[in-house]
Amino acid sequence: MNANPEFASFARLVESLTPWLDQLVIIGGWAHRLHRLHPLAQPLQYEPLATLDVDVALPRRIRVAGDEIYQRLAANGFEAEFLGHHRPPAAHYRLTDPGIHFCAEFLTPLVGGAAGRRGKHNATQRVGGISSQNLRYIEVLLAAPWSVALSAAVGFPFVNETGVQIANPVSFLAQKILIHRRRNRDERAKDILYRHDTIDTFATRIDDLSAEWIRNIRHELHANSVRAVESAAATFFGAVTDSIRAASRIVQARNLTPEAIRETCNVGFTRIFQPRRQQN
Repeated sequence: MNANPEFASFARLVESLTPWLDQLVIIGGWAHRLHRLHPLAQPLQYEPLATLDVDVALPRRIRVAGDEIYQRLAANGFEAEFLGHHRPPAAHYRLTDPGIHFCAEFLTPLVGGAAGRRGKHNATQRVGGISSQNLRYIEVLLAAPWSVALSAAVGFPFVNETGVQIANPVSFLAQKILIHRRRNRDERAKDILYRHDTIDTFATRIDDLSAEWIRNIRHELHANSVRAVESAAATFFGAVTDSIRAASRIVQARNLTPEAIRETCNVGFTRIFQPRRQQN
């Protein structure tokens, strides 16, 4: 993995968050990229899907000692860009360097309904001095995170090796299923590709992912969510759909056919999320 400006920007975010790295989890597209650094990942011949935005999951309460999160972000060149009408307003935290397009967003689990109690909106909250958006299923991504080591050897400009927590691939896959119907057409196509490539990344260790599901993730979900995840192979990958065709078009240079995507996801989801059925 070669050094690039995106990795330098990501390193600045990690440096900003150093006091809380044991409480925060990198999720979304950057978790997918960092999966390739995990010892269980196999080398692949294609680059991971890229994103400049970093999603950071954090619990609703974190331990803060000394500077708050926003003070450290500001000291490393990040500035809050406030969005919407909520109180506190939603925010993206962008690097202010000219010519650099890089931002972080913080997400926390939504507890109760979005309207909150007595009509008070529950879409955002302030945690450690930053504004965090409350979303469903973030708790899945916080469950049993994996850790990867970032260093100069893999392209990140750290003097000393630095460990960060990332959503484990089973949580990543399960959450993509649970949010599927809330996504627009383009997002659904990209999410399907994320699922395919995640299974491809850990194809030689599918049994480890299945054990992760049974041991650490399944019990974190409501019974209805468990059923949705465990039936995903048939629900979403029983036949080629328009979304699968759209996913194939995103990576035309890879010559990845819709049927290849469907088959990989169908087999992968069956083996990961229905291990007991496979034994029968």
